[in-house]
Amino acid sequence: MDPNLTARALNLWEDLCGRLNAVGNYLPGFLLRLVLGLEFYFAGLTKLRGENWFSSVKDQFPFPFDVFPTGLNWTLATWFELIGGLLLLFGLGTRFIAFGLLVLTFVATAAVHWPAEWNSLRELFAGYVVVAKGQGNYQLPLLFAVMLLPLVFQGPGKLSLDYLLGLPLGADPAPRALPDWGAWGLAALLLAIPFLLLVPLFGLCLLVVGVALVTFQRWVVG
Repeated sequence: MDPNLTARALNLWEDLCGRLNAVGNYLPGFLLRLVLGLEFYFAGLTKLRGENWFSSVKDQFPFPFDVFPTGLNWTLATWFELIGGLLLLFGLGTRFIAFGLLVLTFVATAAVHWPAEWNSLRELFAGYVVVAKGQGNYQLPLLFAVMLLPLVFQGPGKLSLDYLLGLPLGADPAPRALPDWGAWGLAALLLAIPFLLLVPLFGLCLLVVGVALVTFQRWVVG
């Protein structure tokens, strides 16, 4: 193969990816925030205008929400969806809001969408649907959770108030990546919190792994 042809092809590919990356700093985060922000806002608006039905699923809420009064759970969910949806839409406090909505999504999944009982992966996968058929219906909340993760780990993008407000304060708009064991430990700890609400054993494993990795980075690697 002609090395010059290969080099030109690689340069063309790198130029293409570079231009897509430039747009990627703006568009994907904005679109994720737009879709999710509106979705959570209108979900909160529906609760605000509707009646509290949490009493019918109170026993299915994970700890500690199962010991809270249903009225408190309803109020927390309503206003966090309303305010969180708007903040997500404008990209203000994005990582914190996205993580809070991720936890809220896991709580909703545990209380409403998760299969009541499953003894095999086949039975669990049967609940990967939108319309409930007696085996759970967690497809939509799972998609929302996956869509929230880029906002938690990568931030809101440049079309956001977080970015615009950070500029005059001298904040680094693109903090350098720190690909060490501590980064993976932090990721495990962040994921452990929502998973403790839905699959406690898996969440506990993530918690242990996260603590171990952060400790290893802090005291062994330095």
